[in-house]
Amino acid sequence: MIYNRLGKTDLEVSRLGFGTMRLPTKANNADIDKTEASKMLKYAIENGVNIIDTAYPYHSEDLDGNGESEKFLGEFLTENTLRDEIILQTKSPSWAIEEKGDFERYLTEQLEKLQTDHIDIYLLHSLTVPDWEKVKNLDVLDFLDDVLSDGRVKHVGFSSHIEVDYFIEILDEYPKWEVAMTQMNYLDEYYQSGIMGLDYLKDIGVGSMIMEPLRGGRLVQNIPQEIQNLWNQAESKRTPVEWALQYLWNRNDVDCVFSGMTSLEQVRQNIEIASKIDTISDNDQELIREVARTYRTYLGNRCTRCGYCMPCPHGVDIINCFTEYNIAHMMDNPKASAMQYFSLIDEDARADCCVDCGECIPFCTQMINIPEELEKVYEYFGDEFDHF
Repeated sequence: MIYNRLGKTDLEVSRLGFGTMRLPTKANNADIDKTEASKMLKYAIENGVNIIDTAYPYHSEDLDGNGESEKFLGEFLTENTLRDEIILQTKSPSWAIEEKGDFERYLTEQLEKLQTDHIDIYLLHSLTVPDWEKVKNLDVLDFLDDVLSDGRVKHVGFSSHIEVDYFIEILDEYPKWEVAMTQMNYLDEYYQSGIMGLDYLKDIGVGSMIMEPLRGGRLVQNIPQEIQNLWNQAESKRTPVEWALQYLWNRNDVDCVFSGMTSLEQVRQNIEIASKIDTISDNDQELIREVARTYRTYLGNRCTRCGYCMPCPHGVDIINCFTEYNIAHMMDNPKASAMQYFSLIDEDARADCCVDCGECIPFCTQMINIPEELEKVYEYFGDEFDHF
């Protein structure tokens, strides 16, 4: 296993992290297959993975519920006496915070579920701009100061799915941030905070963690023949998983890549890839860009996110509805973006809230019939998140 220094912290982390959002399950998403999941975690730790990520809602029956992931992980680490062997990371459910006391209440509950007296890295989970403003007004920075001082948390940071200007704004508001987790893969260089966000993290010494390196698995499953034909032209032959992971590990601004693995075979495969140095040539770097360009030809509509259609007089978040629809359409599976669509776009701003007033149509630089396309978005994702 190869290890990296995590930003300005004193932590040496395996460049492959174990994400526990997609553990194997039985009857439903909250019913973790503990036997199989334990085998996966044991193998990962025995073979060099030293950082595990979880969160309050992981493996719940719905997006915002009290998940089983933390509880399972606490039991596993205690029963196998492995707590001191790993860097444990979990997240505060920022969207659920309604009053100051909630910060303490959730942390106490999470410490109990994880059966530990401290969290090595504690993140504010999936910050949006409204959630950041809310928790900031509830003195979240004072709370973070307190838990760092009393030792219940060793390092603090946040995860987010926001645009780069807001991402930088949050980073600049608190000098004690040490870690940030963002979504990144070779399709997402200019999606959300993207490569500009990674550049900024590198400049200020904040550790960079990557989520969704395989785009929910869509970069490695059911590869279109047109894409495979491009991969076949590479100077060095790699599997789709190798292309996706090595693309990130070839960057000098990525410290750790988290993979939400669902089988022991995936754990073995990812550890094998993470344990070897593999430099991608300039020609193959260009090939990756060509693959990304080809994937983008599968978009659902021609929206360029120019923003001229905004604000919608009825509050529809047109840009982000189209963004998540286009990404899912590009991957040929609504699951690729369903979680972002339902968790990051407010219920009263989703596509089904369009009233077909048509006021946006004259402003679209791509001459898209926006109400008609929003109807397609609604038909594609449906009314509620049921994509586990």
